[in-house]
Amino acid sequence: MKKTHTLTTAGADLVYDVHGPLPTADGRPPLFMIGQPMDASGFAALAARSAERTVVTYDPRGLGRSVRGDGRTDHTPETQADDVHALIGVLGAGPVEMFASSGGAVTALAVVARYPGDVTVLVAHEPPLITLTPDGPAAVRARAAVREAYEKRGWGAGMAAFVAMTSWEGEFTEAYFDQPEADPAAFGMPTEDDGSRDDPLLSDRSWAISGYRPDVDAITAAPTRVVIAVGEESRAVQTGRTSAATAELLGQPLTVFPSHHGGFLDGEFGYPGKPDEFARRLREVLDGAA
Repeated sequence: MKKTHTLTTAGADLVYDVHGPLPTADGRPPLFMIGQPMDASGFAALAARSAERTVVTYDPRGLGRSVRGDGRTDHTPETQADDVHALIGVLGAGPVEMFASSGGAVTALAVVARYPGDVTVLVAHEPPLITLTPDGPAAVRARAAVREAYEKRGWGAGMAAFVAMTSWEGEFTEAYFDQPEADPAAFGMPTEDDGSRDDPLLSDRSWAISGYRPDVDAITAAPTRVVIAVGEESRAVQTGRTSAATAELLGQPLTVFPSHHGGFLDGEFGYPGKPDEFARRLREVLDGAA
């Protein structure tokens, strides 16, 4: 059974869902699932396949159901980490286990660095830390080009540019930048401009997340077992390469999961993953069996 709650902080009303009992039925810590800019809705398939656990999901501030009151529109790992820490505290069930995806994986690394007693094990799946790769400056240039397409021509153009960037294999060379502008129609995306420019993925609002540099000393000193994960289909593309760079930075091997960046998704958000296989792999890794 899912119960929805709201935690009111000085900066936001944070909406979160608890799937299962608290205290937990088996005495094991709850499993947090966090994303960015994905909200709790993106974890429905994975939570359903983790029914033996008490699972907690939430909408980051300013996304989904969580309304900001701090007057800001940017997203930073430090602020997100403070929010996650507050949620763990109000549940009174810490330290927790955590699966974190994409920008949520960046948030989770910040949680471990800032609040080392909050998380026992973290599976950080494909953190998009673009400045850690050998071609970091070129990756930053590619990110800026996505924003430029969005600002000039709207959501469809921006998303087409984003898909082109995130599906490019290998380093961002001049061959990448010499390509024609991505055509939104070719990706089945709208060509008309609705005038909005507030998308956290396509604007510069989340650049602090993709530009974050983890505090290696704090993370390695924390008692948390940190696992950097990558989808088997992602190895050559940007988030696969950022995952490898993050693992190398932390001095650990990269742990491979089934499917791609959204490998835990059913298909409700587009390209489906392999949620059954993904959930089994997550269970193994959390249990320390792999």
